[in-house]
Amino acid sequence: MSHRKGHVVILVENLPVPFDRRVWMEALTLTAAGYAVSVISPCPEGDRDRPHRVIDGIRVRRYPMPTPTQSKLSFFREFTYCLWQTRKLLRDLWREDPFDVIHACNPPDTFWFLARAYRRRGVRFVYDQHDLCPELYESRFGKRGLLWRGLLAMERQQFRQADRVIAPNETHREVATNRGRVDPDRVTVVRSGPSLERFTPVPPVPELKHGRRHLVVYLGVMGPQDGVDLAVRAAHALYQRGRHDTHFVFIGRGDAFDDLVALSDDLGVSGQVTFTGRIPDDELRRFLCTADLAVVPDPKNTYSDACTLNKVIEYMSMGVPIVAFDGVETRRSALDAARYVADNDPASMAEAIDELLEDESARERMSAFGRQRFADRLAWEHSAPELIGVYDGLLSPKRNAQLDVPDRVPSANTVGVA
Repeated sequence: MSHRKGHVVILVENLPVPFDRRVWMEALTLTAAGYAVSVISPCPEGDRDRPHRVIDGIRVRRYPMPTPTQSKLSFFREFTYCLWQTRKLLRDLWREDPFDVIHACNPPDTFWFLARAYRRRGVRFVYDQHDLCPELYESRFGKRGLLWRGLLAMERQQFRQADRVIAPNETHREVATNRGRVDPDRVTVVRSGPSLERFTPVPPVPELKHGRRHLVVYLGVMGPQDGVDLAVRAAHALYQRGRHDTHFVFIGRGDAFDDLVALSDDLGVSGQVTFTGRIPDDELRRFLCTADLAVVPDPKNTYSDACTLNKVIEYMSMGVPIVAFDGVETRRSALDAARYVADNDPASMAEAIDELLEDESARERMSAFGRQRFADRLAWEHSAPELIGVYDGLLSPKRNAQLDVPDRVPSANTVGVA
């Protein structure tokens, strides 16, 4: 018998673990703080033969990935499928090792439905707000309407059911306290920066520039709302300006991946851009440390204005200067580490890229500022105590002292079949 502070099960649908960086950092942090952690998520295609595993001491339970969403109907099918799969795995996990907290990450805002069923068993509910789903819907489909109102209602249920709310920034915190009517004392800001220990610079790899002088990188999800098509068009506009010494690399995947590859072919820039898909951290660091610039093409709207984009912080951690459309939270995070472009215009983004590639001293200043701001304010080490404080406050010392159950999660860095 070994003492532990409690068993937390994290639910996430938007990305599989361990690729969802925020979720994985939270799971690692809680494990190191003495909590047993399980995660239920979709399973990446490359790991389908081992969906249920223990990774870095964290027990993962994963179901087959849903098909990519393109329409409103496919969104509904995805939500229904993922909710059913999560419910089944959550039930199995309860039978194997009862949990004390359900930690639900959105989108979507549906996991309150599952958490409510476990409340009578004393299970607490933490709502980890990653995205504003009504704003996400509006940015993707360009309108509101009945489904938008439905998303607002689902969000209200998440807030209503939650014992604690975790927000990624102050904008989301204001939504929780104002639109969600949550007591401010129950809302904690936990930012999403990578770890100082894990995201350390490495030597550049000139071969990644494909024989060209400069490399521009995009890192992140590739959904219709993420504006990656604007970055591809900016690459095309840059070459139209006569700049042929620059290669672009797009790292990540998403519902729009195939469309983006086709767009690069249609624009005639397929020889000047590379789409890598998801890549390991070591390879990612080599790309970032080789890049001269990074782009944040998320178009400015009510959704992106509220988002702290993980890629912004990851660029800064490696000292990559940024060109970004002028979102509110992007500017709050990056400050002088970025050059801001108005009007969601690819041609204006290309112009800013062109100017910075010609100005090495400006890039050096932006790089140094970004690295320092990351180390001083935005690294995960500054957020981890806030997350642990939420859980230490939620699970009372009296309850912790009474909890003495077998610890079935192996120690850190152990990988096996659970």
